[in-house]
Amino acid sequence: MRKEKLYREYRLKSYLNMNHYITINGKQGQTHPHTWEFIITIIVSGTEFVEFRTFESLIEGYLDQYQNQILNTMKPFDLVVPTIENVTDHFNEELRSLLREHGGELISVEGSETPTRSYIVSHRNEPEFLEQIEKKQTEQISGVVRYVVDQIMDDEDEEF
Repeated sequence: MRKEKLYREYRLKSYLNMNHYITINGKQGQTHPHTWEFIITIIVSGTEFVEFRTFESLIEGYLDQYQNQILNTMKPFDLVVPTIENVTDHFNEELRSLLREHGGELISVEGSETPTRSYIVSHRNEPEFLEQIEKKQTEQISGVVRYVVDQIMDDEDEEF
């Protein structure tokens, strides 16, 4: 069986205790807590092993700033209503950049503030996502070619 495209998917769950309030028709609701769950799915192209800890540390490091906070007092939620949709959209953009810097490509972020409702941002069908995966594949193939050529050159140098 030929594996032309091999990808490794990582799915990480994080839990945050965050408070927020919603303003509706100019009236501020009561500040209330949630244990928010975020499920982040990442893809890594190729056969290279990447420890869960690598991405887990990045994600936890980013999310820690929100732990036990009142979202409405933090940027951008001091200007943007901190609904599950807005929070997940924001985390999606921030995590996407962070993970790319470390070799991962964000597939999706799922956020929920109750066990029965989730909001999901998925990149699976976006042209930019597909281009990034193709780019990573090309880089990996180039790396393999460079490695093989270097090995051949080293073998030839040893023969002389």
